[in-house]
Amino acid sequence: MNTRQLRHFLAVLDLGSLSAAAEAVHLSQPALSRSLSALEDELRAPLFDRTGRRLRPTPYALAYAKRARQIVFDANEGTRELKLMRGGELGRLSFAMGSSLAAWLLGPMMLKLMQEAPALKLSALIKTSDTMVEALIGETLDFFVGDISVAALVPDLAAEPVFPCTFGWFGRKDHPLSAKRRIGIGELEAYAVVGTGHLEETLLRRFAQLYSLRPPVIDHFGIIADDVTSVRRVIVGSDAVVPATDLSMIDALRTGEVVALDVDPPLDDLEMTLGIVRRQGRTLVPAAERAFEIVRSQFAEAAMEIARLRGQKTTAGRATRSAKRAIKRRRRS
Repeated sequence: MNTRQLRHFLAVLDLGSLSAAAEAVHLSQPALSRSLSALEDELRAPLFDRTGRRLRPTPYALAYAKRARQIVFDANEGTRELKLMRGGELGRLSFAMGSSLAAWLLGPMMLKLMQEAPALKLSALIKTSDTMVEALIGETLDFFVGDISVAALVPDLAAEPVFPCTFGWFGRKDHPLSAKRRIGIGELEAYAVVGTGHLEETLLRRFAQLYSLRPPVIDHFGIIADDVTSVRRVIVGSDAVVPATDLSMIDALRTGEVVALDVDPPLDDLEMTLGIVRRQGRTLVPAAERAFEIVRSQFAEAAMEIARLRGQKTTAGRATRSAKRAIKRRRRS
């Protein structure tokens, strides 16, 4: 038995005529008759009584019709579901990212996926790098967005680099150091220094080299917090300072609550690339590609925004220095 035979059976049942049913299913009458006979043989029950040119359904046919319709319906829906999945509109998608990304990426990402594929089942989590790697290996995650360096440490993982991070020092807009130039590490340590989740071991080592910090480096931080939203509240509400990615501070920079501090040396030597990390060889629902495109697009927009904000900072710094030189010239004259 196959769904093709069931469609032939239902066509005859609904139309009551072999010729009309044959035309509807695009078969010759002999071919349709053979299909019905094969189905009757398999079911071991007569489905139609032949009375002249019409076929009258037997009690077996009437009893079986409901199930036949359900089977055909399920087959049609299965085909439709696979088609929608191929188009990225159905299926289940589970992904994760750290809190510094979730603050600006997770909401827009979920919103766009809901708009573009409303039937998609989403599971979006906020996790640390270690737990995201474990979840990928355990196949409870389809992918995560984060530091791609972890993929080099695990043979089963593959990564797509998307966004090279830039780092800086940040404080509230009216911070005592906000107007100062070439701030040294000693001046920064006069205030509470907040460490965030993305200062992992390799970055901490480079951080220590850059500022000649005595080990353990972690002791130079007054606060350690993984939740970037909470870190921003601390920075805005106090004189604490934070070394962080421009990306993690982008919203607070945009609103003017937080400013970049002119620290010497700057954090330009720190390197971290964010991207999409997934397990090699695992087939994902096509909706994953929709998600990947959203990630790429959001990071591209963030890169332009950071470049704009950095440009403003540079311009502002130049303007301040020019103003100071003008004041000095006036005093000398």
